[in-house]
Amino acid sequence: MRAEAQAHVDTINEALALLRRFLDWDRALRRLDELNARVEDQALWNDPKAAQEVMRERRRLDEAIAATRAIEAELEGTVELIELADAEGDTALADEGAQSLAELAARADRDKVKALLAGEADGNDTYIEVNAGAGGTESQDWAGMLSRMYSRWGERHGLKVELIDQHSGEQAGIKSATLLLKGENAYGYAKTESGVHRLVRISPYDSAARRHTSFASVWVYPVVDDNIEVEYNESDLRIDTYRASGAGGQHINTTDSAVRITHIPTGIVVQCQNQRSQHKNKAEAYNQLRARLYERELAIREQAANAENAGKTDIGWGHQIRSYVLQPYQMVKDLRTGIVSTSPSDVLDGDLDPFMAAALSQRVTGEVAEVEDVD
Repeated sequence: MRAEAQAHVDTINEALALLRRFLDWDRALRRLDELNARVEDQALWNDPKAAQEVMRERRRLDEAIAATRAIEAELEGTVELIELADAEGDTALADEGAQSLAELAARADRDKVKALLAGEADGNDTYIEVNAGAGGTESQDWAGMLSRMYSRWGERHGLKVELIDQHSGEQAGIKSATLLLKGENAYGYAKTESGVHRLVRISPYDSAARRHTSFASVWVYPVVDDNIEVEYNESDLRIDTYRASGAGGQHINTTDSAVRITHIPTGIVVQCQNQRSQHKNKAEAYNQLRARLYERELAIREQAANAENAGKTDIGWGHQIRSYVLQPYQMVKDLRTGIVSTSPSDVLDGDLDPFMAAALSQRVTGEVAEVEDVD
């Protein structure tokens, strides 16, 4: 078999191995049988909420198992076809088989990522919060670029993107922004983007045309629906109102319509100013607070399971998860997985799927890559 075709086979087998490991294959088959039996039990349907949860888990398992089996069967058939073509010297048929393997490898990668989105809140909508680090205009411009990057990523995936809150920089960019991305598995895909992002470029704001390094942080947390209970005491909250600023027209700048809520025990701060009504801004801020508290609980669970710190870090050197270099060469490098892109313009235009897929896979395997940062 040609080296290119063999590389596709290896890629497919790696995806299948990861899927089986993630699903805990034998346990998944037993669990699917149990769920099918529960669905046949009429007593289940007396509790709509329980029935919905059972059907959701059953559908996820059934789709993941069926996709894995389909890929295995197609891989076996295509490899046999290529081996037969090679034995008979049929180059055209071998080429057709190699092309089928390339398409199957791409499908296996998509199915693998979809199956990995089985976390408690992975199917939910998501908030993405971007904050500029130290460095004034440089970092604020970088934060604005990141905010646009995630908006473009959401649009590429057919997600509805809403700007919930934004504080503009003095000269350019933003000090902070909160996006709401609505759509299937929005949080599941985006959750690995939390961390510090580093930019290296020739500054457009430096008359001496020197290279500058800028930092901004990204924080991703799921929208909490009515099926998830989040407890907090109203007495632990401080609620402030202030005059909205930035985009939105003159009306929102004439009243104290913006709302900021601080959860005193944790120090979590959320704010909203995109609505003209203070009441609506307050409701949205409460939604963000519940989401942040829930995400904090998920992070604590993950930290306990993995014995590693999954919380926020300083927005600066040594804490970055990804570096984006625009000059003197072109490269984006993820410092957790080692994934590299030589087209920063595509990445900044929302081409983030390879980075997200690798980070999701890493969470399953637990493998820590030793990756050196770029200069």
